[in-house]
Amino acid sequence: MARRRVGLWLVGAFGGVGTTITVGLAAMAKGLVDQTGLTTGLPAFRDLPLPAPGDFVVGGHEIRNTTFAASAEEFRAASGVFDASWLEACRDELAAASARVRPAPRYGLSPTVAKLGDWAADASAGTARQALERIEADLAAFVTAEKLDHLIVLNVSSTEPPFRTGAPHESLAALEAVLDRPGDPVLPSSALYALAAFRGGHTHLNFTPSLGGSFPAARELAERTGSLYGGKDGKTGETLMKTVLAPMFAARNFQVMSWVGHNIFGNRDGVVLDDPSNKSSKVETKDRVITEILGYKPASVVSIEYVPDMGDWKTAWDHIHFKGFLGTKMALQFTWQGCDSLLAAPLGVDLARLADFEKQRGGKGLMLHLSCFFKGPEGDPENDFFKQFARLEAYAAAAQAEATAESR
Repeated sequence: MARRRVGLWLVGAFGGVGTTITVGLAAMAKGLVDQTGLTTGLPAFRDLPLPAPGDFVVGGHEIRNTTFAASAEEFRAASGVFDASWLEACRDELAAASARVRPAPRYGLSPTVAKLGDWAADASAGTARQALERIEADLAAFVTAEKLDHLIVLNVSSTEPPFRTGAPHESLAALEAVLDRPGDPVLPSSALYALAAFRGGHTHLNFTPSLGGSFPAARELAERTGSLYGGKDGKTGETLMKTVLAPMFAARNFQVMSWVGHNIFGNRDGVVLDDPSNKSSKVETKDRVITEILGYKPASVVSIEYVPDMGDWKTAWDHIHFKGFLGTKMALQFTWQGCDSLLAAPLGVDLARLADFEKQRGGKGLMLHLSCFFKGPEGDPENDFFKQFARLEAYAAAAQAEATAESR
């Protein structure tokens, strides 16, 4: 039986997360590394017919004119990740993937992100419709050239500033009426990729806190074309810890009086988040989960600071001040030190594998069972990591039972 060919289109392909996904898939396909760090490598998911690492065909959009090999070497030198022997062994795969990356339209980019770009932009993409059609054409060409069974558009690009939606974004008809409007962007870049994916009936996953497809007109289009989607904002480090620890405080009936978290890191994401307008999107999702789990809002501070020499290594210091029995005040502190892209990339692979499995099952629309991977899960008020993960395990068990029953 022929293996499925699953396209993985990375928005922000040559960034740290996109590069790590591409290196990781190639290295796993060659048997150079195991699946440590992949949720889908756990026993609960091993019997599902998930795509293997070698079943993915990587392409993408990017504003920087480089290659996966060059990005990986830069990343290795700055952050001490990736074994040089892996990069050499995967040289051909990285080159092939690089050749499938296209220059991204500049429409809807924030000024901070746009300054990072050095790949010649298409001057004709001056309206939202023109940019959308450019992206749509690139996706269609990728599907045709690679004879894909399924295309997944995974947004791993830099965080955008919050985008204020309005009446034009409430319905597809209203949105269509403004796509040719000149002047200020009617959509941010992230929304264009969601719409292009949905127009083609493809799957869209938003790993960023940016708008993406999280507005009524986009959801209407996804439902109309039967597209799968999920998001948003990958839950990888400090916020993962918050959604693990907050349920404990709630279960013990401790009163959390304040939760303060300070984050420092380097890399290009740090450059982008050093801009207050871009930073506000990330801070909002990192801060909200505590209130949603506890049911009340303690005093809170979330800071994110750019420290260039940190590279991809992020350090988060959290101080939780809480009240226990007889009004006794106590505190918990933790320090999280992790390599940001190496925490995020396996989740991107997990999401793509599980989305393809859902596609094989005939699924459509929002994939609520993927909520445990996101800080701000779309359409789901639940942020307790354990409840979210139990839902994913239940989904896998039900799918396995269904497959077993059908095979009898």
